[in-house]
Amino acid sequence: MRLLVSVANEAEASAALAGGADLIEAICAGVAGARPVTAALGNASDADAIFAAARQFAEAGARWVKVGFAGIASPERVGVLTKAAVDGARTGAAGAAGRPGCGVVAVAFADVDRALGLAPFALVAEAARAGANGLLLDTADKSGPGLRALMDSASLTAFVSSVREAGLLVALAGQLGAADLPFVRDAGADIAGVRGAACEGGRTGHVSADRVRLLRQSCR
Repeated sequence: MRLLVSVANEAEASAALAGGADLIEAICAGVAGARPVTAALGNASDADAIFAAARQFAEAGARWVKVGFAGIASPERVGVLTKAAVDGARTGAAGAAGRPGCGVVAVAFADVDRALGLAPFALVAEAARAGANGLLLDTADKSGPGLRALMDSASLTAFVSSVREAGLLVALAGQLGAADLPFVRDAGADIAGVRGAACEGGRTGHVSADRVRLLRQSCR
């Protein structure tokens, strides 16, 4: 299982890299090709806007772009927005000579009642149909309960299995700490995403190489 660390600036990217993070989110320059970089596009609402955002980050060198759908409960609308992100990522990657392609990861929310969006299991089929490469299960409300509190082991394993059966990469996040990573790994996730657990002082603090190193060990 690989470890993704969300970073806010080049210094945090360097700390995540030093700690051994497998994927570092959003800072291409600080990573300089040493690890794959992902970019969070936020929640989509307009197809043209999400196409443009996906194209921009693909051109900048992102390996994956993540897009959420908070507030959208229509499967058809989610499909349209996902397809727009996929088309944008492909267009941007095609214009970035010598770089690998850029995939799209659709984001589902375990606390979907708070996000007022499409339920995680329903999002799997739409993401696959629209050409997404992966699916991330996260939490929308970072002040509310985390993934471990929202889904038990059986439910999480069933979700991971449904994503894999659809042919998609599986990533799990949502206020995960070092103690949660074996649980996520055993559920079959390809990637565990963290922010607060990698920072001194919580998610609003600064990424620590030592913390990332400990988290990486927990992934193994």
